[in-house]
Amino acid sequence: MSAFPKTKRNHVLRMPKRGQYEREEVYAIVDAGLVCHVAFVMDGQPLMIPTLHARDGDTLLLHGSSASRMIRHIAAGHPICATVTLLDGIVLARSIFNHSINYRSAVLFGSGALITDDDAKLDALARFSERILPGRWDDARLPNAQELKATGIVAIPIASASAKVRAGAPIDEPEDLDLPVWGGVIPIHQMYGTPVADAFVPEGMAVPAYLQAHLSAGDAAR
Repeated sequence: MSAFPKTKRNHVLRMPKRGQYEREEVYAIVDAGLVCHVAFVMDGQPLMIPTLHARDGDTLLLHGSSASRMIRHIAAGHPICATVTLLDGIVLARSIFNHSINYRSAVLFGSGALITDDDAKLDALARFSERILPGRWDDARLPNAQELKATGIVAIPIASASAKVRAGAPIDEPEDLDLPVWGGVIPIHQMYGTPVADAFVPEGMAVPAYLQAHLSAGDAAR
């Protein structure tokens, strides 16, 4: 995995030592986040839309309604910026000024195109499904022709990207270290709850094994 070249577009200016440019480090953040925020300009108006995402190598995949203005805008070849942010902790310093957040963020730049081939669309949808819950694609009903037509998917080659990470304890001023104020980090974890069946699940039907395995893996990762 190579690094993204530093350019005016992706260079981390504020706290540059927190900047990361290796594809492996950037993509680890992209793959860990369930939601990205997509920014673009339409008719002179800046817009930002939260959405699910998937990745196929160096390509970002986004999907939505075929009538979605975001999908249509990207399909027309206009540039976008997508961000993924993971919160890892609240950093409590002894001065208000030095409070902070431990986080991992990735910023991606590129221009995309609409995926029109049905097989390619199904492959992309499988990536979305398996990313959220591995095993679900082979269990649930697949999209029919009408549903596939109503779904717009764009593929965006990642032309440039960078990550920014803060980790560790608060950084206090030396003269503040003797203040009678608690300092440290409150960890933040993303976690799954217990699955709740809807009213149409047959009585006695067990939670699917792939779902239980996914929940167990999430517990082990915490």
